[in-house]
Amino acid sequence: MRTKLSILFIFVASLSLAQVRNEIHIPDIMGYKTLKCDLHMHTVFSDGLVWPTVRVDEAYREGLDAISITDHIEYRPHKEDVVASHNRPYEIAAEAAKSMGITLIRGSEITRGMPPGHFNALFLDDCDALDVPDYKDAFVAAKSQDAFIFWNHPGWKAQQPDTTLWWDEHTELYDGGFMHGIEVVNGKSYYPEAHGWALEKELTFMGNTDIHVPSILKDGEHRTMTLVFAKDRTTESIKEALINRRTVVYMEDKLIGEELYLRQIADKAVEILNVTRQDNTLLVDVKNNSDIPFYLEATEHDPNIVYFETFTIEPHTTHTITIKLENGVENGQVNFRVTNLLVKPNEGMLMSYDI
Repeated sequence: MRTKLSILFIFVASLSLAQVRNEIHIPDIMGYKTLKCDLHMHTVFSDGLVWPTVRVDEAYREGLDAISITDHIEYRPHKEDVVASHNRPYEIAAEAAKSMGITLIRGSEITRGMPPGHFNALFLDDCDALDVPDYKDAFVAAKSQDAFIFWNHPGWKAQQPDTTLWWDEHTELYDGGFMHGIEVVNGKSYYPEAHGWALEKELTFMGNTDIHVPSILKDGEHRTMTLVFAKDRTTESIKEALINRRTVVYMEDKLIGEELYLRQIADKAVEILNVTRQDNTLLVDVKNNSDIPFYLEATEHDPNIVYFETFTIEPHTTHTITIKLENGVENGQVNFRVTNLLVKPNEGMLMSYDI
């Protein structure tokens, strides 16, 4: 009896755990909703180790708003045991996603050697149409369905072991309108070359887990995700935002993307509560209302304005920043770099505040 009760308790506890949602606190900006999205993941319908509904449960628990199950078209090691259309992962997960309020996007991964490598196609009507011998025909099939297509893990060592290169085949895809975005981050791997290409070629910044195993996060961790600034949580709004490049990558304690969006997030997340002057000293009380820490590093400035060399504004914390004005200086600028907001490859965002 005790054994049966223990098993029942574990079962009930696991069901309860599946329903606990860990909300991610990042501000909405520019009149858009900040949606937390993971648009690259796998199940047993390719080389993943979980059933499609598990991906929905994980997404709910981990605070995501939208996901895409992008099982490989060409690589299905479980195909003798799992015999099905490429559309089945979406079909199986759809009802669970709807019940949990997760926006589910139909997608697949075009899985080819380098060049051109692996690409995800999202917002498909029929994934089976991409199952063709020639990779160019697969891209044509995706484009004919008005898919949003992005290059996965361009710096993956298994395909580009020495140098992350942009091949002629990528130029052909890009020029032909078959490449709209690029994974600047895959899992916990950041590709500075891809960051540069996203800026240079105006590709949408993407960051995803590419998860194959069950998702298990430690306390305080979050998965890599794409922050999508959309009008609402619908598939149509997410697609519109991706096409118009309104995204930022969120990996560990870093935000990676275009300066416009990073600056908006920083300005909305950090609130100046009060500024007090005591003789030649300014005391600036700031509050961080987000989950993101901000790592500040002083840059060139008037030596008569004395402030931190480095300073961390911790998440959900109020701090006082001390600024001293020396030799009769009354005003000027506090200049610093936010080292974990990457606006260029491995380069933090510059900010200045007038005092």
